[in-house]
Amino acid sequence: MSEASVEVLAAAARLVGAFGSGDTEGYFRCFAPDASFVFHSIPERLGSTAAYRSAWAGWEQALDLRIRGCESFDQEVRIIAADVALFIHSVRVHARTQAGDETRQERETIVFVKQADGHWLGVHEHLSKNPAP
Repeated sequence: MSEASVEVLAAAARLVGAFGSGDTEGYFRCFAPDASFVFHSIPERLGSTAAYRSAWAGWEQALDLRIRGCESFDQEVRIIAADVALFIHSVRVHARTQAGDETRQERETIVFVKQADGHWLGVHEHLSKNPAP
């Protein structure tokens, strides 16, 4: 496995770990400010991390959304260029809302770009429903 692949897997583990533990500040720090986001659950594309933060805060308030865990599996890293990588995986998200506990199975692709300081940040995330039962 290449050094870049190892670095991307570490960046993805930080992102998934922060998300799964409810560390929203740590989670959002894993993305570049101008990152974009496409989620199956909302009709519009979010064009920045600030827009995603705002949507997230709205979900927390309106739904009393709380993430209780996140499992990443079926991981794959594809190095596209020296400083660009795709991280593709399946996720199982455990959440609680005012409606109760729920578990969602989804598939996700995150485009990571290596920054000047050597850190890999997400610049695009695409989340879709997992059609498998």
